[in-house]
Amino acid sequence: MQDSVELDSVDWRILEELQNDATLPNRVLAERVGLAASSCLQRVRRLREQGVITGSHIDVNPAATGLALEAVVAINVRPHTRQVVDQFREFVMKQPETRSLLHVSGQADFLLHVAVADTKHLQGFLVDKLASRTEVRHFTSSIVLEQLHTKALTPPRHLRPKRRRRN
Repeated sequence: MQDSVELDSVDWRILEELQNDATLPNRVLAERVGLAASSCLQRVRRLREQGVITGSHIDVNPAATGLALEAVVAINVRPHTRQVVDQFREFVMKQPETRSLLHVSGQADFLLHVAVADTKHLQGFLVDKLASRTEVRHFTSSIVLEQLHTKALTPPRHLRPKRRRRN
């Protein structure tokens, strides 16, 4: 695991703004966080170099693309070895239905989030792709009824830096 990076209050404000809109021009971002444009650009570069910012993306509405049904599938694999886990992860991440995959502890080994056109598509994915894998011992699927996202990762108030770092 990577060590955490020390972030001050301005770093967190930059992260909040960019998480809510990664397309913000640097000039606008700098105004919103109270920095000169050059200082803001330096901070964003530093956050990227330190691995705090790992990329930028857009959100796509699956229903608008014809993939109106989403499901979460809890999956158990056996044997639970590094080789099996790696091969299963590689297989799942190549499937066009896959939105995200979590390797977890607890009752399931994996939680898989998929987007499909309809229940027939989901059935085909589960039966033809997932159940046909020899390492898959058990799975259960749940249809997503509603999905809510937080817009920005922020620390709890008691952990939030109170002041700005001096350079």
